[in-house]
Amino acid sequence: MPLPLSQLIIIVVLFFVTSVIGVVTGSNSLITVPVMFQFGVDEKVAVATNMFGLTFMAIGATIPFFRRGSIDVRKLSPLIVVTIVGSAIGAVLVGLITNQAIKIIVSVAMITVVIFTLVRRDRRESGVVHDALKISWLVVLLTFILAIYGGLYSGGYVTVLTAVLVAFGGLSYTSSIAATKAINVFSSGIATLVFMWQGLVDYTLGIILAVTMFAGAFAGAHFVTRLNELWLRRIFLATVFLLAIKTLSDLI
Repeated sequence: MPLPLSQLIIIVVLFFVTSVIGVVTGSNSLITVPVMFQFGVDEKVAVATNMFGLTFMAIGATIPFFRRGSIDVRKLSPLIVVTIVGSAIGAVLVGLITNQAIKIIVSVAMITVVIFTLVRRDRRESGVVHDALKISWLVVLLTFILAIYGGLYSGGYVTVLTAVLVAFGGLSYTSSIAATKAINVFSSGIATLVFMWQGLVDYTLGIILAVTMFAGAFAGAHFVTRLNELWLRRIFLATVFLLAIKTLSDLI
């Protein structure tokens, strides 16, 4: 059933804003998917259609970084390969689990990523800055595990992957943001293909959101990194936490 115009406008505005902010913070799906739940979109369709839009958002966010020469695809290729495999596995799992289970996974992921973001130490504050990606078995393994989750839901996937590349891959925060945007093109893209094969994507809504998220991410990659990230993160986390509580209360 098509969404009423008023709800569609709210979703478009919300998706645009989260796409702009998400270039820095990541975790857009922690807000967008639960909001689609609240508007009565089927759980599996919400996850799949959101992933469809995320693919275009990832492309929009990657283009400015790629133009600036911030992304080395050759160095990222091992991580891209394991990401494609892991994300495909995660997307297949969506078709096998119940709608109720998806809501539980989303709720737990929302709270987990909020806690993770609050307690993790920001390497920029410690004065440790690197620019060369170090590919180790640990980085590859963590990337693969996260890719499975990324294909299944994606909420917080880029946020945690960014932290992994900073903590274990030897990258600065800025370089890690650029790298994860490129990796997410493949993660979201392969998951979207699986969802399309499963018939879960709402193409009418998906195309609207794809255009919205591409524009938001493209703008965000140019401008949001110049803004005060601390306040962006505070607003973002507060919103995610409130939505998590609302989703859990609906389940109970």
